[in-house]
Amino acid sequence: MPVPVRRATGALALAALPLAGCAPAGPSTGADRPSPTATARHAVRLPAADAVFDYQIGGPYRPADDVTVVSRDRTAPPAGAGRYTVCYVNAFQAQPGADARRWWQRHHPDLLLRDPDGALVVDEDWDEPLLDVSTPAKRTALMDVVGPWIDGCAQAGFDAVEPDNLDSYERSDDLLTKDDARAFAALLTRRAHDRGLAAAQKNTSDLLPERHRTGFDFAVTEECARYQECTDYAEVYDDRVFDVEYRRADFDTACRTVGDRLSVTLRDRDVSRPGTDGYVRRAC
Repeated sequence: MPVPVRRATGALALAALPLAGCAPAGPSTGADRPSPTATARHAVRLPAADAVFDYQIGGPYRPADDVTVVSRDRTAPPAGAGRYTVCYVNAFQAQPGADARRWWQRHHPDLLLRDPDGALVVDEDWDEPLLDVSTPAKRTALMDVVGPWIDGCAQAGFDAVEPDNLDSYERSDDLLTKDDARAFAALLTRRAHDRGLAAAQKNTSDLLPERHRTGFDFAVTEECARYQECTDYAEVYDDRVFDVEYRRADFDTACRTVGDRLSVTLRDRDVSRPGTDGYVRRAC
């Protein structure tokens, strides 16, 4: 499992949170043939393999001139005409912070995962309560919250969506299963495809064999070189893999071994913006 990095800032888990400043992105480059997993009626465009990538979920900034694919939080605007922009959505866990937790407890307390004693099950690394995707009814109810976020990504002009924390079942104290995650992922990808968006699998190599059921179109990975998973993703997604490494040694390994096939980016763990302490970004 990738070592945790900071989640996107400013993305409170509020269903009515406005996407301020989100102007349409216009035509995108760095994309080619339609996804084989989307229906013909709702064909979507995929990002090009081996495109130069920037991971900006910690806050948007002007991409370097050679960057053609960018991932940004759903509350940020797309990267603009000429770039393929992926919309980050925290789909399987609530955002950290008291405000987000209070909102879920006030509006959807039954959709937060609880242990047998009634206590919230929380991702301790990020203080993020897990969402309860354990039954079809719960998954359908969650889509009434998360679905409009995906709709907002499409309305803002993003090209794809990146639902994060697909692997939350691994932190659920066995209250959730891989099948639960797969079933909710299928609802998310169907919603994305219906809105004209591609959908990226975020990490979770254990679900690669389920691609035909989850419906994902490409992958955004964290530290696939560190965990020796890059070629697994590459085989499933025809090299459409956008990998973020957080250690220089792992970045160098990725560049040497798969850099001619995949999009590999080195970022600081806070995925910070240029001009801030600790900012790092390199590509190969």
